[in-house]
Amino acid sequence: MSAMPWHAADWARLQARRQRDALPHALLLCGPAGLGKRAFAQRFVRGLLCERAQDGEACGQCRSCLLLAAGTHPDVVTLSFGLRKDGTPRTEIVVEQIRDLSARLAMSSQFGGWQVALIDPADAMNAAAANALLKTLEEPATRTMLVLLADAPWRLPQTIRSRCQRIEFNVPPPAEAQSWLEGQGVAQPQKALEAALGNPGLALAWTQEGALERRAEVRRDLAALAAGRGQAADMARRWLDDEAAQRLWFAAQAVADERRAQASQAASPLASVMDGEALARWYDAANRTRDALRGPLRGDLLLLELLAQWR
Repeated sequence: MSAMPWHAADWARLQARRQRDALPHALLLCGPAGLGKRAFAQRFVRGLLCERAQDGEACGQCRSCLLLAAGTHPDVVTLSFGLRKDGTPRTEIVVEQIRDLSARLAMSSQFGGWQVALIDPADAMNAAAANALLKTLEEPATRTMLVLLADAPWRLPQTIRSRCQRIEFNVPPPAEAQSWLEGQGVAQPQKALEAALGNPGLALAWTQEGALERRAEVRRDLAALAAGRGQAADMARRWLDDEAAQRLWFAAQAVADERRAQASQAASPLASVMDGEALARWYDAANRTRDALRGPLRGDLLLLELLAQWR
């Protein structure tokens, strides 16, 4: 994948701070998924630890670069979802993980340079974990770098956000996004960007995954329910078996298009019998359901309830 041009300004500012020996001790890389936060973080860490970096870019050949590529660099730790005692994956980052991380960062660097900790997704820390991280943020060890990555930074306490240098990743201008997608070989970049609400990373991934076909299918499903055809239970099962959260994203888009069509008295894409206020409520419900799918509730029941409301 080619470099993402919308990273250029933030990259230049960060490297200028490095040249002045004024790097912050903590970075918060945030913004919607698909805009390359993780690629940016990896590029930065590689350059920070490289023994022969040029303008912040890693050489790819020194001992540090080779260890990073192998995932065995002793001065880099990545913290994410751990496992419970019964072996099942957690859905949040817990306080014990942060305490272990803080203890490790209190030790000296094995290579005598920077120690780096990546917390991803940082917005998955529970309240106790976030509070435990505060001490490390308030009393950072010398040449220790914390890199927090978050798709939803508002879920982080303000006390955490205020102690990090924030780099916000925003959707680039349409022309820049379309040009980049064309460079990735996307045949219908404009259509893909429309589905991804202008997010080029999502547009690329979804094109490769066949998501545009799912988008069309979601619209057909909603139109069929509005016309009294099809069964909500069958649709709920099918959606749950194949990218349910993504289908809800497309469903919310379709409803937004329906609302705009009603407001302008244009041709209806869904022929819904609901008025604008009811559509607004369903739009909010679809987004709440998408968030709820991440939790412990049964996805089939969540989707069935939502689709039943559409009918």
